[in-house]
Amino acid sequence: MNASNETARFLIIDDHPLFREALHSAVQMAYPEVDTVEARTIAEALDILADPKPFDLALLDLSMPDVHGFEGLLQLRTRYPRLPVVIVSGHEEPKVITEALSYGVAGFIPKSARKSDLAFAIRSVMEGQIYVPETYESRPPGDEELDRADMVQRLAKLTPQQLRVLQMLRQGLLNKQIAYKLQVGETTVKAHVSEILRKLNVYSRTQAVIEISKLDNADLFRDQTGF
Repeated sequence: MNASNETARFLIIDDHPLFREALHSAVQMAYPEVDTVEARTIAEALDILADPKPFDLALLDLSMPDVHGFEGLLQLRTRYPRLPVVIVSGHEEPKVITEALSYGVAGFIPKSARKSDLAFAIRSVMEGQIYVPETYESRPPGDEELDRADMVQRLAKLTPQQLRVLQMLRQGLLNKQIAYKLQVGETTVKAHVSEILRKLNVYSRTQAVIEISKLDNADLFRDQTGF
C-alpha cells in the first residue's frame, strides 16, 4: 500500500458491469476498507491514472473494446511501469498466461475463479507474490516464446506517443492521417516512425505491423475484439 495507515486504492478495468461488481466484491473481501475506481475502457483507465493520487493495484481484463490483444496491458506497463497490474481474464490458456507474464504482470487470475480465490490472489499480489492459477505449469520457453519475449522488451522502449503512432500504423493510416489525428506535423510523425523501426529492430512499417501482430494471439481474442 501507499503507507501503512492509508486505505488501499485499486483500479478495476473491465467493460462488463457485472464483472466489475464481482471484482469489487472480491476486493472488499480481501480489503474491507478498500477504495476502488472503475474504468470501462483503456482510454478511461489512462485518464484516471493521470490523477496524482496513486493506485496500489490495477485489475485488468485483457479483452477491452478499445484495444487489440495485449495492447492495453502494454500501454499501462509503458506509461505506469511502477503500477502492479494483475490480469483477470476469461482466457485461461497457458499460452496466454505465459505471454501476460512476459509483460511483467503481477499476477494472472482466471475469471472462473471463486470470489474467495480472487480475494486470496489479490492478497498474495499485495504481499509481493506473483499469482498464477494452481493448474498453470511453466515450461521452458521455445524459440517462438523467446522471440515474442524479445519483442515485448523492445515494445517497452517505445514512448506513449510512439505507441499511439504504432497503433495507427496497424490501422493502415498514412503519415498525413496520423498527423491529423495527433495534431502534429508530418515531419514529427516521420521521426516517430523512424524511432519505432529503430527500437523494434525492423526495416519497414509493414514489417513492424507483421511482428506486432504476432503478439496478439488473434485466434484467442478474435471473438471479443473483432481483430
